[in-house]
Amino acid sequence: QVQLVESGGGSVQAGESLRLSCAASGFTNSRVYLGWFRQVPGQLREAFALIWPRYGSTYYADSVKGRFTISRDNTNDMVYQQMNSLKPTDTAMYYCAAGDGGYWLSTGNYKYWGQGTQVTVSS
Repeated sequence: QVQLVESGGGSVQAGESLRLSCAASGFTNSRVYLGWFRQVPGQLREAFALIWPRYGSTYYADSVKGRFTISRDNTNDMVYQQMNSLKPTDTAMYYCAAGDGGYWLSTGNYKYWGQGTQVTVSS
């Protein structure tokens, strides 16, 4: 049974950093890929950082490129999102997600989801 559990959200000031963690367990397919999404109420969910550990491939949305870093610890079944230079526009509910079939950059293939963790950035 696949489980994704996020932690590490919170409230910070603009310019500060946060690291989100996601405990990702229960995968039996070596093709698994993971990602971080975020959503503001009333807006579409945004895929801002994706990783395909099998090939070491990563993707970042322009909105976070250069500030955020996604990483995977295969030994401990964890995926991390280091977020630096946070802005008020980064305020959202953040979700860890995963998929194990199809194209890893196609966000519709992410079928496993965590419960989300809130990140609030004040100016």
